[in-house]
Order: sequence, then C-alpha cells, then structure tokens
Amino acid sequence: MKSVSEMSRIEFAAYVATQLEQSGIAVVLSGGSCVSIYSSDKYVSMDLDFIETGISSRNAVARCMRNIGFSEENRYFKHPESELLVDFPPGPLGIGNEPITDFNEVTTVTGTLRMLSPTDCVKDRLSWFYHTGDTECLEQAFMVTLSNEIDIEEIKRWSAGEGKAKEFKSLKHQLTAYQKGSNLSQ
Repeated sequence: MKSVSEMSRIEFAAYVATQLEQSGIAVVLSGGSCVSIYSSDKYVSMDLDFIETGISSRNAVARCMRNIGFSEENRYFKHPESELLVDFPPGPLGIGNEPITDFNEVTTVTGTLRMLSPTDCVKDRLSWFYHTGDTECLEQAFMVTLSNEIDIEEIKRWSAGEGKAKEFKSLKHQLTAYQKGSNLSQ
C-alpha cells in the first residue's frame, strides 16, 4: 500500500472512502474535489467533502478517521502526511431540490471511491451559481464540461426544476461550446 504522502487526490479519497466503508460508513465524494478530479486539477480544492449515504454517528466517523491516522481540527479531519482536509457536510446527498442516487465508482490501488458523475458535478456547481451568484463555481462547471462528457439535456431538465430555465438557456451555448472543446475567448 502506498503511503498517504505518495497518494494522488483520487487515491487519497478512495483510501478514506474504503476505510469508512469497511467500518460500515458509506460515503460519496462531492464538491470541489470532484471538480479537481474531473478537471485534472485545473481547479484545486484543498478538502474532500464526503456526504454519508447511510446513517452513522459523528463519533463512529471520528473513530474510523482516528484509526487511520487522522486528527480532528474544528470540523475537519487532517492526516499528518497530507495537505488535504476531509470534511463531512450534512446530508442527505442532493443537488438543489433533487436527491442523488447514481454515482460514478472509481477503483484505484488504494480502494474504491464513489463520487458525483461529471453531469451531477456540473449541476452542483451551477446550483451554487444559480442560488448564490458564485461565478467561480460557474467557471468550475465549465472546467468539468471541457474535460468530460456531460448530459446537457439532463442539466436543462434539472435547471428548469430549480426554477432556472432562463438562466440555463443563456448558459447552454457556453456549456455546449466547452463540451465540444471550443475556445470561447475568440
């Protein structure tokens, strides 16, 4: 097994998720680290946001994390061999008003990681843009779209359900252009 200091982001996330799973705690990676993974680190998040898909106590999570070398600092867990922090935002796992039940599953040398799909990652970032005006999250959505196959029609459907059909219509051209690898600065 690789040492934690030698693990890539996805290997570190898979290691943590697998150790939690072995303790009966099922999690899915969401948030900025999904953007980091799907954009090949064009965007760099310094934390891993794991959402529990079952019911576990914070004490059970903390016990498992301590058993694999983490210490708890405020709400984060820190490993002495990594700069990445691990967080467990409250569930249930959803994007906007919709629950998420399908995930990508990636197997690495350190374990198996369940994470948002590229399409759901884009929806997650657009949710922040739609509801808080966070333009950095909009740029992250474009980064994910540039490097991954996403379902534009699913994003359109979801956007309408969020009451953001008009906003999506104005973004669709940009998302489609990014998906095709076009240079929008021309």
